Amino acid sequence: MGESYFDGGLFGLIGYSLLGFLITVLTFGICYPWAIVMLLRWKISHTVIDGRRMRFTGSAIGLFGMWIKWLLLIILTLGIYSFWVGISMKKWETYHTHMI
Repeated sequence: MGESYFDGGLFGLIGYSLLGFLITVLTFGICYPWAIVMLLRWKISHTVIDGRRMRFTGSAIGLFGMWIKWLLLIILTLGIYSFWVGISMKKWETYHTHMI
C-alpha cells in the first residue's frame, strides 16, 4: 500500500478561501456554488490516498442545479428536507471524487 497524505499549504487555502468569499459577496451569493467547487477542487487535488492522487470532477453548474432542487424540496416539505441537505451535499462531493 502507498502512502496517504495532504500536500496543500496554508497560503493556498487562505488564497482560495478569500477568493471564494470575495466572489460570493460580490455576486450576492449567486456564485457560492462556484466558490464551493473551487475550494473542493483545491482540497481534493492535494489529497493522496494509498499513493494515488485524488481528483474532483464536479462543476459549479451541476451544484447550482442541485441547490435549486434542494431549495424546492425544503420549501415543499416546510423545512424538513433541510436535515438531508448536508448528507446530499456529501454524496454529491463523493460521487465527483475519483482516484487518478
